[in-house]
Amino acid sequence: MPKTILGRKLGMSQVWSDDDRLIPVTVIEAGPCFVAQIKTMKKDGYEAIQLAFGDIKAGRATKPEAGHCAKAGLDPKKHLHEARLSAGETYKKGQKITVDLFEVGSKVDVAGTSKGKGFAGVMKRHNFKGGPGGHGSHFHRAPGSIGMCASPSRVLRGTRMPGHMGAETVTVQKLEIVKIDVEQNLLVVKGAVPGGKNGLLVINAS
Repeated sequence: MPKTILGRKLGMSQVWSDDDRLIPVTVIEAGPCFVAQIKTMKKDGYEAIQLAFGDIKAGRATKPEAGHCAKAGLDPKKHLHEARLSAGETYKKGQKITVDLFEVGSKVDVAGTSKGKGFAGVMKRHNFKGGPGGHGSHFHRAPGSIGMCASPSRVLRGTRMPGHMGAETVTVQKLEIVKIDVEQNLLVVKGAVPGGKNGLLVINAS
């Protein structure tokens, strides 16, 4: 069984460990997820399952979305995500997957969309030092010279410049599971995960 589940970031907290250390943790509402579609080697060229997560009102789903979930006997769901299968693994449409997939003490990789920062300058985006702060200086937060003379007479690809910051897919690897609450579908992991509250997360076993 692929140890993959979708979740929603609820926020951060802290817990005491057995050796009296205060551990920063993130609380995630993980699942329940349902199998909305099964991809096969014969039909699709690869084997995977499509996980559905998050309830929405029937009127908020388009007819194709509602029909897609109805084929698996599900109500419309907000999020869909594919998880690859290993050879020999079998699933049924509509099968329920819960947080008991994981164990306390095991490690997971958590992927999410980082917080968007809008258009940012080089000091915020790339940690440039900047110029002197005195009134006589005319160089404060600018990136400085980026061009070249006769050779190669162009700006090289990948030059660190101002631009859009954040709102990217970020994966934090090997976060330890501190606690699991199967009844409330809660997964508590050590450390921080990408994104803001209520953001979608993809949790994979490391």
